Amino acid sequence: MNAIVRAEQFAEVANSEEGQDQYLTFLLGGEMFAIPILNIKEIIEYGYLTTVPMMPAFIRGVINLRGGVVPVVDLAVRFARKSGDVTKRTCIVIIEIKSGGEKQDVGVVVDSVSEVLEIPDSEIEPTPSFGAKIRAEFIHGMGKINGNFVIILAVNHVLSIDEMIVVNQASGTELEQLELA
Repeated sequence: MNAIVRAEQFAEVANSEEGQDQYLTFLLGGEMFAIPILNIKEIIEYGYLTTVPMMPAFIRGVINLRGGVVPVVDLAVRFARKSGDVTKRTCIVIIEIKSGGEKQDVGVVVDSVSEVLEIPDSEIEPTPSFGAKIRAEFIHGMGKINGNFVIILAVNHVLSIDEMIVVNQASGTELEQLELA
């Protein structure tokens, strides 16, 4: 599996401008999202996934990344959307998250990677209040770029394996309750 971009290249970009927060932007279902560049380890081409039985729908499988097993999450499905078609621009972004005091690598399937952007804190709006039924803790903020918004993800919440399992169990319970009604 060939790495498209490695962590060392991200470190060079991240250290190039002090005082600016840098984000990797990517498309998912036609919408632009961003992840802080310091959470990104590398970007690899899509492929070589091993499916694992009895996993939640948003877990596409696992990959072997230099001898380590890395779970791969379909971010579209995680956001309760339809999984996108795999194209030649589809890739897996390897993200380092902190879970329970430990660091873990998680792969995220995205439609395409856009670019690394600098978004100053002054151009990041706080997460809007959506009401009690919407899970806004997944959003770190709304970055303003050329008059448009980019959703900046709170990766430790979105990709927390423990959180994903709880959400999946809750969804399963809700489905069971609907089926019984």
